[in-house]
Amino acid sequence: MTAAKLHIKTSLASITVHSPYDGSILGTIEATDIGEIDKLLARARRGAETSSKLPRHKRASILEGAAQIIESRREAFAETIVREAGKTIVQARKEVLRCVNTLKLSAHEARHNAGEIVPFDAYEGSEERQGWFTREPLGIITAITPYNDPLNLVAHKLGPAIAGGNAVLLKPSNLTPFSSINLADALMEAGLPGEIITLVHGDREVVTGLVSARDVRMVSFTGGFATGEAISRKAGLKKLAMELGGNAPVIVMNDCDFDKAVEGCVSGAFWAAGQNCIGAQRLLVQAELYERFSDAFVAATKKLKAGDPMIEGTDVGPMISKQAAERTEAAVNDAIAVGAKLLCGHKREGSLYHPTVLEATPVTCRLWHEEVFAPVVMLAPFETLDDAIKLANEPEYSLHAGIFTSNLSLALEAASRIEAGGVMINDSSDYRFDAMPFGGSKYGSMGREGVRFAYEEMTQPKVVCINRA
Repeated sequence: MTAAKLHIKTSLASITVHSPYDGSILGTIEATDIGEIDKLLARARRGAETSSKLPRHKRASILEGAAQIIESRREAFAETIVREAGKTIVQARKEVLRCVNTLKLSAHEARHNAGEIVPFDAYEGSEERQGWFTREPLGIITAITPYNDPLNLVAHKLGPAIAGGNAVLLKPSNLTPFSSINLADALMEAGLPGEIITLVHGDREVVTGLVSARDVRMVSFTGGFATGEAISRKAGLKKLAMELGGNAPVIVMNDCDFDKAVEGCVSGAFWAAGQNCIGAQRLLVQAELYERFSDAFVAATKKLKAGDPMIEGTDVGPMISKQAAERTEAAVNDAIAVGAKLLCGHKREGSLYHPTVLEATPVTCRLWHEEVFAPVVMLAPFETLDDAIKLANEPEYSLHAGIFTSNLSLALEAASRIEAGGVMINDSSDYRFDAMPFGGSKYGSMGREGVRFAYEEMTQPKVVCINRA
């Protein structure tokens, strides 16, 4: 069974997918009609029963096989990412390799994270009991994924779900569906029964039907805060795992490795055209170093080449659409109108928005306190670490933060006081390893991704206790 047959075909108009770079048509996919939700759920119920009966070694073998297939076709997978998401070819290749690793990590969980012995005799009165708990599937999981990592973020939901013996209703972004289709194809080529994954393409009405269905036992969502809040209102009694974006601060102290800090912050700010939930958005630089850092950072930013993402030398590709670039342009105009100073960039060519650096951005400005999700970064000076942490903690949601310093004690103090799901020391905020727990602080998320942690979210313990008395 091919991925194209995974979704229920309806009479609705097809969804046309365009290249972010030049607007050319990449293909069409048929939308899912809200009237077909019952058929989707029936298919998913069959998939859940099939998946739960797959032995762990078979789940692991399928995940490892899919990883091998993707690695053997990594250039084709990378080119699909470039065409539909606009990432540069260099960045897309790295995403493919991360997807391979995510699937391998998922296979490891299937083989090894099966449960634990419970030490009943550690409690008085239970000396004659012994037993264990196993990790059992939840059943049906609805997974909703964004456009910015169209392959690896899908793998972060499918891999752990399959490892745990679940079925998945997968709703990828309408802007970038082909990478998810290719991933589903690879899994089935590796032996996954087709009904375990059901691809769904559609609008908000379809998503509402998927998340509110009683048969769905978990919703795993990566996307915007407003959408996440709407899903939580509709979902009812089920598990929710949500990664809702960030507004990452990076603190640069006077005693940092200067060149490393500049290089890390440039990469962290402009990777994937800034469409990165852990990308560096606010660079907080200690006052004594501020002017030197600002000059070096702007000079390095001006060297970045924005253009055709298929060209090897391109550093910054297009945003996901011309409309997204126009919204970014308007937001920067608004910031400048209320006092922000433009240091470089702020040039748009269709969907290309050149790397942009601002300073003196008012803290009341939308760019300061909301996720920008664009190649825009703001510089701001501070005097003391207390000042920097106060600035870092201002937004209501936070995924990652970073700090550059040679003082380990200071770095660890900052890590303990910064309100974030992760603090990267002598690294930009955008570092992520697929095995580590990943999620936000405050209103930034609910639950954790990272393969082991997602796998545990997607399974439930079952206790077996034997009374020998």
